[in-house]
Amino acid sequence: MKSIIIYSSNYGTKKKYADKLSKRTNIQSISFKEIKEINDYDNIIYLGGIYAGGILGMSKTLRNLNNISSKNIILITVGLADPNDEENINNIRDNIKKQLKSEVFKKAKIFHLRGGIDYSKLNFAHKTMMNLLYNMVKKLPEEKKSAEDRAMIETYNKKVEFVDFSSLDNIINEIKN
Repeated sequence: MKSIIIYSSNYGTKKKYADKLSKRTNIQSISFKEIKEINDYDNIIYLGGIYAGGILGMSKTLRNLNNISSKNIILITVGLADPNDEENINNIRDNIKKQLKSEVFKKAKIFHLRGGIDYSKLNFAHKTMMNLLYNMVKKLPEEKKSAEDRAMIETYNKKVEFVDFSSLDNIINEIKN
């Protein structure tokens, strides 16, 4: 069975996770921008960053997936908010569901990791978007703020890294099964 780790990373955090996962599993990792034929693989591990609620590159990468019943699909999200917060998990899964074909979503095993951000490295568009979002969510009443909103407010304009390679252990166990 052929396996692949596909990642999307704008600023490097997801690539760090993908490289570590690749090293620990001996599965090649590749950027979603470089994947040629996804249907050549039986085990597909997609590791993507959460940007504006969506998972960067995921729908484009998995759109042409065929013979889904014969595939093992693992989706790994990386974001700023606590990956153990139930509200955060539900929001992420709802967004994933909107991005994928129903049969892909149902087949996928989904994991959530915590990433990081360095505002000094954001490009102009991302800085502008984060500034607009920050100004919008900080005005929300506290009871309306999601875990993701609170994490963004807490980390706004800072460099923070929550990368925890031990959080890959459950994913590695799933890959081995």
